[in-house]
Amino acid sequence: MDQSPAQAAPNPPPELPHAADPAGRGFASLKLRLIMYLVLPVALVLGGLGVAGFFYARDYLVEEVRTRGQITLERAAHSIDMRLAQPGEAVELLNALEGFGPASLVNWKEHLAKVPGVERVSLEWLGEREPQPRAMMRGQGPGRGAGRGEMGMHRIKLAQVTNPRYDTAAGQRTVNLIFDLSDEGGKPAGRLEVVMRFGYLLQGLEVFTKWKTDKSFLVDETGQVLAQGGDEKRVERLGEDGNEFELEVLQEILKKPAGTLLGPGHPAEEVAGFFRLKKAPWTLVLFAPGQQVLGTIIMFLRIYVVAGALAVGLVLLLILVITNKVAGSVRTVCQAARRVAAGEYQEVPTPKSRDEFRRLADSFNTMVEGLQEKERIRDTFGRYVDPQVARRLISRPEATALGGDKRPVAIMMSDIRGFTPLVERLSPEETITIVNRYLSGLIDVIARGGGIIVDFLGDAVLVFFDSLDRGPQAAARQAVCCALELKEATEEFNQRMRAEGLPDLATGIGVHAGEVVVGNIGSTARTKYGIVGGPVNLVQRIQGQAEGGEIIASQAVLDALGAQLAVSRAFEAHLKGVEGLVKLYSVAGLASCAEETA
Repeated sequence: MDQSPAQAAPNPPPELPHAADPAGRGFASLKLRLIMYLVLPVALVLGGLGVAGFFYARDYLVEEVRTRGQITLERAAHSIDMRLAQPGEAVELLNALEGFGPASLVNWKEHLAKVPGVERVSLEWLGEREPQPRAMMRGQGPGRGAGRGEMGMHRIKLAQVTNPRYDTAAGQRTVNLIFDLSDEGGKPAGRLEVVMRFGYLLQGLEVFTKWKTDKSFLVDETGQVLAQGGDEKRVERLGEDGNEFELEVLQEILKKPAGTLLGPGHPAEEVAGFFRLKKAPWTLVLFAPGQQVLGTIIMFLRIYVVAGALAVGLVLLLILVITNKVAGSVRTVCQAARRVAAGEYQEVPTPKSRDEFRRLADSFNTMVEGLQEKERIRDTFGRYVDPQVARRLISRPEATALGGDKRPVAIMMSDIRGFTPLVERLSPEETITIVNRYLSGLIDVIARGGGIIVDFLGDAVLVFFDSLDRGPQAAARQAVCCALELKEATEEFNQRMRAEGLPDLATGIGVHAGEVVVGNIGSTARTKYGIVGGPVNLVQRIQGQAEGGEIIASQAVLDALGAQLAVSRAFEAHLKGVEGLVKLYSVAGLASCAEETA
């Protein structure tokens, strides 16, 4: 109870927004905001253009690869078809010049054996009747072929082209071309089998020589590899090792005569093209690495990424250079604002430049001077305002307006008994010392109990306990508990006074509950936060009925607390301004006070 009101510890200053980041390194810092709002859009635009350009160029190049691949494969297939067609063209020519019959078999064999690439020829006569004399061809004299009795074929059809196989007689791989010969009546007249060297068919085949690092194949309808180019490991059949892309290509070969496929990956790891021959059931297949096919666009993408990164870096550097001074000035003001919030009134250095930051520094320093002046006023007169009232008004700015609300409260009034005779025996200095020490302890007890001091009336103090937060019953309980604690604190105070040779103080306390007007009383020039109403006058009369060291409560307090309130005596009294007798109770204790202090 020896601590004076002026010695109470000041409340800690409120935290500023973003107080955890005094250096301004958070997202809200000016530098980071500029980086996010400028660099990020630039990066997104450049990245978007790069991605769009990549996909556009990729599609264009892929289409170009497809076209070029199809042309290359078509040329290669045409080269093989031309060589396969040579025996058939020779047969057509021989049929037109000499006809076909038993007498001409030897002559046909001799001529067909001279066709390039032909290893040997086998002719078989299937006619069932003797050949009839042929009509003489236009321009043909009566000598050559006119009387030989040979007949011309009505149809010559390439019936089968076998897969290449090793011919022991020829000592190399050969292919058999089988032709069906029919007469004018459509009946089989003969069969021609031409054995050609497979190597001859592949002569000049660019698809096997141009792409040395690629996989190129000549396959049949089952996927069996007839010939292979490139330096890859030799395989017998497409997809034999479970390669899903090769199996997919094989499926497409069965569906259509030509096409291009992209393998898995982005960009594709492989690009495949195929083209089916016309003269044989074979298909040319080419596999090219995606890196090789899309190498140009990949290089373009890399160059674009590097150029975009350099552009973004340049923008970032410009932002850092431009905002470094700005961010430094703002950071200085923010740090100074934190010190001001902590009670250290320090001005910021004034920049030499004559810009907005010079104005900001001047305005901040003017603000600091004003705050210093207000702090001096607060230090001088702040002791006359209850800190709880001040905090309530600060937290609720609307409560500073004149007027108030009518609501139930609990009221306590404490007064020193025999104070006037005591003053007459003591010197003024001793009187002020005793009263200040007593009131210091009283104020501490009231603050812990949640009371709001309305006024000091000489040696008396008027306190109320608001029901706004916890209700009327809790307010009454707070008032009684505070009165009991104040009684104990007064006894401890008297023990110290006796030890110092000073007289004891006896206090009487009155407690009442009722409905009053709570708010700001006064004018715009001078305002007081307090209570007004009949219960205020009544508590003063109740306090007058208390003896030294006694707490007197009204019937309203007993009704609010019920059996929790312990009463030592009950009596009736005439109170000034009140008609009839008023029932009053001497408080001995309250069971729920332990909960309040907890």
